[in-house]
Amino acid sequence: MNGAKTEGQQARREAPLPLADLHVVDRTRGLAGAYAGKLLADAGATVWKVEPPEGDALRGWSASGQSLDEAGDGVLFRYLHASKRSVVLDPATSEGRRTILALYARAGLVFDDRTDGREDPDTGFEALRARRPDASWISITPFGCTGPWRSFPANEFTLQAWCGSTASHGRAGREPLAAGGELGEYTGGLYAAIAALAAREQADRTGRGRFVDLSLLEAMAPTFTNVAHVWGSFSGTWEVPPSEEIPGIEPTRDGHIGFCIFTGQQWQDFCVLIERPDLRDRPELATMMGRLACADEIRDIVRGYTRQHSTADLLERAELLRIPVAPIGHGAMLPGLDHLREREVFVRNPRGDFLQPRVPYRPGAWQPRPFEPAPRLGAHTADACEAADARNPGPSSAEAGGTETLRPTAKPAATSDLPLAGLRILDCTAFWAGPWGGHVLSLLGAEVIHVEAIQRPDGMRLGSVKTPADDRWWEFGPTFAASNLGKRSITLDLTRDEGVLLLLRLAGHCDAMIENFSARVMDQFGIDWERLSAANPELVYVRMPAFGLDGPWRDRVGFAQTMEQLSGMAWLTGYADGSEQERLPMNARGPTDPQAGLHAVFCTLLGLAHRRRTGHGTQIELPFVETALNLVAEPVAEYDVSGELLSRTGNRSLARAPQGVYACAAPEGDGAETDSGWLALSIENDTQWAALADVLGDADGARALDDREKRAAAHDRIDAWIAAWSAQRPATEATRTLVAKGIPAAVVTPWRRAAGLEQLVARGHFETVEHPVAGRHAYYGLPMRFDREDAHPIPGPAPTLGQHNDEILGGLLGLTTEELDRLRADRVIGDRPIWAQT
Repeated sequence: MNGAKTEGQQARREAPLPLADLHVVDRTRGLAGAYAGKLLADAGATVWKVEPPEGDALRGWSASGQSLDEAGDGVLFRYLHASKRSVVLDPATSEGRRTILALYARAGLVFDDRTDGREDPDTGFEALRARRPDASWISITPFGCTGPWRSFPANEFTLQAWCGSTASHGRAGREPLAAGGELGEYTGGLYAAIAALAAREQADRTGRGRFVDLSLLEAMAPTFTNVAHVWGSFSGTWEVPPSEEIPGIEPTRDGHIGFCIFTGQQWQDFCVLIERPDLRDRPELATMMGRLACADEIRDIVRGYTRQHSTADLLERAELLRIPVAPIGHGAMLPGLDHLREREVFVRNPRGDFLQPRVPYRPGAWQPRPFEPAPRLGAHTADACEAADARNPGPSSAEAGGTETLRPTAKPAATSDLPLAGLRILDCTAFWAGPWGGHVLSLLGAEVIHVEAIQRPDGMRLGSVKTPADDRWWEFGPTFAASNLGKRSITLDLTRDEGVLLLLRLAGHCDAMIENFSARVMDQFGIDWERLSAANPELVYVRMPAFGLDGPWRDRVGFAQTMEQLSGMAWLTGYADGSEQERLPMNARGPTDPQAGLHAVFCTLLGLAHRRRTGHGTQIELPFVETALNLVAEPVAEYDVSGELLSRTGNRSLARAPQGVYACAAPEGDGAETDSGWLALSIENDTQWAALADVLGDADGARALDDREKRAAAHDRIDAWIAAWSAQRPATEATRTLVAKGIPAAVVTPWRRAAGLEQLVARGHFETVEHPVAGRHAYYGLPMRFDREDAHPIPGPAPTLGQHNDEILGGLLGLTTEELDRLRADRVIGDRPIWAQT
């Protein structure tokens, strides 16, 4: 046994990285492209970071102002650009063009953030395709390459406002609030990395690369709002004020604690925790909406109790009751948490020795790439120039000499234009994080089989707009409906041997399997990698336990709010002023769920790339918490270097000034539905400030505040100027005026109204789909387009419970009608929850 284990470890050390043959040219400037490139570099790709002579602006950024190294590079740049190469060139010069075309001749992928990258005749997509027909171009822009807003100025802050996220945060009597951190950029980076690997997967079959048009607004619209438009459509309730979970983040005797109470059982257990069993007898409190209706009463009860107890005491007792709970993490505290320390989640960066999270996944078949120091500016320019001198930068079908070469077409081209057509995924996930991953795979063309049980349907089905008194009420869950489009549904009781054996047979017919239970659950079912790989040696198996497969917190459960609370996202979100209650940290309201699902898609595609190279499958462990920590790495790194604890800044920014949300005149006429009466504005540079000073009429010498430091010091005074101006006009008019001047600005779109935005309508982002029970509703589509201007069609509605039992178990596995009938009689399968059967 020990000998076999040693052989396995040796094979893992010697296995090639899944992207070791891939060269990537990164021409982007923002965090989205940087994170996409990091994901690829960490998996073995050679990423050429193309920079202007002055360097990427991120190099000189330090949130604390104290974390730049001797070369002037900050910790965030060194975190995101580890293991990459830096090339300085100017594409406007002949030498610069020659060098970038030489890089194209090596490249399988290009990341770009210009809206005209496709049209650029010199160094755009056509120039890439002429040299590498199998290479793909991933365009990452705020609004996409088409539509009336394609050239609008925008950044993370204004995109949060546009998509409806900002309108969902806030406290009574205060302005709406953006989530802390740059989480939208990271979400866009995840989608970009997925698009890149999906396009490459297809290029291996067809020999043809793709032009991918990715819109950050479309990436954020569903993921930052919990598919809010679909909730409005299902419920008929469109106007919803900002609210907070009850219970949520609560004060304790010595700090704060975060709860996530989603199910009725969790509420019952929480009532035991706070020693109020009488609350269990009030059925209206079993749902979040019911507790929100009694917000003041329940919040007073909860906080009256939590303030009397220490955070450690509440954590210990909540864990015993299996209540999702977390301390409120921040940059100073996180590296010391026993679970993260024991699992060695934080490691030292090779350039500066500061703490940062490791790669968020643990592959079973290859050794993760050790981090290499982030490159100094232009460190690899000479290498690129030598390549330009050595090569003919004209069209060629392949390049030799240690670069990725054109691979022969392995399979016939799929009939669908979607890149993952022909793949089959076994989706054993529940709630939102895992299902969102399967959902994205489905929208990308894969056949996705969603596995549930009549004894325990997917928990998101139970988040319904109907009541248990309504027929088939579990088919009216908006989040389930929007996160499982085009999937097939089967039910299997995995507590029974027969159910497990059927699952193993299904795994033999699938390319990949994803699950997101706590670590103990699959053990209890008797399903492990040994049995799965015996059923299918080529299977890619992605596991998403909340806290990993080992460590002190191995068996804890966790949801999006848990991860936001623990990772530091909540610590960064909230008001910086006001009363103690107003200044409490706030949840980011769920983006960590789909972000974890997107990481799972990326890991699935990595596993498929490994299979393509080796012929073997693999297990990949992807702890939910580590996906979140990778998106908020900056506070830990900054604190480790400078001792500065990053915290909440309200709507203001450490990088941009002024930035805020301002009340406007009441909306009127066309567009009133998408106008909340608030304006979001963010000034990134001195040129934009000069334009704003013109709009304001140079109020009280505004033009003299000609750098960010001066404006930050005068922020209160500037806020008063902007507020006086915005109060005289509707937000739609104010935004139109500012955007025309090149100023990033946005209407704060009401939470559930994003489907009415002109840009999303023009790009066809929403599509109406008929559900056999819930009826017709408009759903969010893919945020990227592959070689097309219009949106890809949604493959179909979310499935009803067990809808495809006969098709999958009978058609794919070959079970007879008699066998299926027996399985139904024994309740191994079915199409109604067991508690709804008569």
